[in-house]
Amino acid sequence: MDAIKLTQYSHGAGCGCKIAPKVLDQILNGLGEQSHFPNLMVGNEGRDDAAVMDIGGGMAIISTTDFFMPIVDDAFDFGRIAAANSISDVYAMGGKPLMAVAVLGWPVEKLPIELASRVLEGGRSICREAGIPLAGGHSIDSPEPIFGLAVTGLVQHEFLKKNNTAQVGDWLFLTKPLGVGVLSTAQKRGALRPEHQPLMIESMAKLNRVGELLATLPGVTAMTDVTGFGLLGHLVEMADGSGLSAEIFYEKLPVLEGVRGYIAQRIFPDATTRNWSSFGERISFGTGVNVLEAFTLLPDPQTNGGLLFSVNNESLEEVKLLLTANGLSQFVEPIGRIVKRGEKVVSVLQ
Repeated sequence: MDAIKLTQYSHGAGCGCKIAPKVLDQILNGLGEQSHFPNLMVGNEGRDDAAVMDIGGGMAIISTTDFFMPIVDDAFDFGRIAAANSISDVYAMGGKPLMAVAVLGWPVEKLPIELASRVLEGGRSICREAGIPLAGGHSIDSPEPIFGLAVTGLVQHEFLKKNNTAQVGDWLFLTKPLGVGVLSTAQKRGALRPEHQPLMIESMAKLNRVGELLATLPGVTAMTDVTGFGLLGHLVEMADGSGLSAEIFYEKLPVLEGVRGYIAQRIFPDATTRNWSSFGERISFGTGVNVLEAFTLLPDPQTNGGLLFSVNNESLEEVKLLLTANGLSQFVEPIGRIVKRGEKVVSVLQ
């Protein structure tokens, strides 16, 4: 089983499997108006990470699901990454995860069922790390391997964070480096150097649990996690939803080791181009920015990427202290800023 490469059995990889933003908009716009549910605090009328339902007493339930095809070859690591990515949506809303159930699709005629067990073991290990049970799930026989979780979380109303509530003057932070889409594509092409593989896996399997802590700070005004639409796509959602624009400080962006070298070789996922075609006309580049590199890096689909959040000046130092106390001292420099609405939604500055 060690010789089986799971990525060879799927046409997509991780969050790069997501439907392109422009196509997703067409699908959602065709749903029509939903019935009114007074206790539904966050639904699909926006582009937030999870649904939120008021259950009374100042508390709300968070409900989310996420699943995808393999982004790594090892079954256990695939399970870990998919589970961490699913749980991330709860953290991105400022919540505490409570429990999860599995979503598993497996090509039983192509791949050993023992590998499916390893995927589930990987998912369970991350649930255990998050302090929640993997309490059940559903499985089907599918043409390609698929795994993910449906996760339930809990949040106090006052700590609920959405992605469309940023304010002018807020600073932008990102809690993980960019580039896992590039590295995973290099892996699939057999071009990934051995020293870069553990960096990629460690980043994708790391829980975004700091979101639950950030949410307790009133100065954190908006939050989301960066996944299949890339940093640019999720920042467009944040700025657009808030009725504002954003600036990115390109030289301040954290990037995984080796990524720029693969970009120079023109190694990147197909989803990068699909992402760019969905929102590229809404982006501008300042003088001195390496546009060719930025075109590949900024829309790069991230799988369980970092938290992208905005914070006002009053809480800036408090956020930096919190990040440092939670082992994220390398991410204490802002990567951008929220500004008044301009001609472009996002401006990339040097």
